[in-house]
Amino acid sequence: MINKSGSANWKGGLKDGTGTVSTESGVLDKENYGFNKRFEGEKGTNPEELIAASHASCFSMALSMVLGEAGFTADDIATKAVVTLEKKDDGFAVTKSHLTVTAKIPGATAADFMKAADAAKANCPISKLLTAEITMDTKLED
Repeated sequence: MINKSGSANWKGGLKDGTGTVSTESGVLDKENYGFNKRFEGEKGTNPEELIAASHASCFSMALSMVLGEAGFTADDIATKAVVTLEKKDDGFAVTKSHLTVTAKIPGATAADFMKAADAAKANCPISKLLTAEITMDTKLED
């Protein structure tokens, strides 16, 4: 089993508060995020952007693996994920993640590519996460 971690800290109210997000590796280290960055296009990161980057990178690696199992090695796999956040009756929800993939795979046919891409989409761990059980531990401090 492999465990990786990320963390966030938030101070203040929803619209006037500010937060930071960090990753275990240190690639993100107290990067700012907030309401304006998430909902109003202000420069900076947000949860949906991070999910999109995670999905695109995971899919690309999974596609490389599936192609390798089929005897192909990609010269290039470029994946963009667009994560959609929509207002629902009970608040906001991430409703989809759309992958756009362009690849250069010597010797592969369009059918080979589509078969591999479908398998990668179904089996990359982040695709599976988007429908996963979510568990939680809580602690309220005085």
